[in-house]
Amino acid sequence: MTIRKGEDWGSSGVIPADVEIAATDHEAAEIAARHRRANTPIPPILLTGGDLARTLGGGRSVDPGSEGTNATVDLGAVLIDGKLQWFVAHLVARTSWLRGRVVVAANAAFIGNWNIAPRAHPGDGRLDLLDADPPLSDRLKARRRLPLGTHVPHPSITTRRVEAVQVDLDRPTPIRADGRRLGTARSLSIRVEGGALDIWI
Repeated sequence: MTIRKGEDWGSSGVIPADVEIAATDHEAAEIAARHRRANTPIPPILLTGGDLARTLGGGRSVDPGSEGTNATVDLGAVLIDGKLQWFVAHLVARTSWLRGRVVVAANAAFIGNWNIAPRAHPGDGRLDLLDADPPLSDRLKARRRLPLGTHVPHPSITTRRVEAVQVDLDRPTPIRADGRRLGTARSLSIRVEGGALDIWI
């Protein structure tokens, strides 16, 4: 598979029989979380849908024993109110897409139909961090450009690639990981666990 132009990554092979199957990013994160909490190795995961699968070029239903593509993928982790949570595709802190500050820690390029982090690479040991609070007119322009990933670079959107970062928010803000709401927080400790996942598509 190719994530960035000219950069080959992953390998083809037969999907092993002992994979755990996840149809969504959240299901994959739950598999990882269950094994992290039990202090056991995370098994290979067959990912058949979600934003990480789309970033990897997958997203179709395949079965163990059939041909697939394998990649070593990073895992995101966030500490919220003293509780460690994991995500495979993205973490989003926002009240609304149209007002207030928006912070995205992306391991995958996509959130739904939006190519929100077009340079994100799920296997490079970093998360793409986007931090934005632009005026409404700029948000509306960016929203039109999000499907193609042409909303960045933009002077009102700070982007950087991080292994770990502390994010302090002005007020308690809803936090979502892989599309699932985790609660609200004013402070986030985010880090990446490089190469933690053995993903098949």
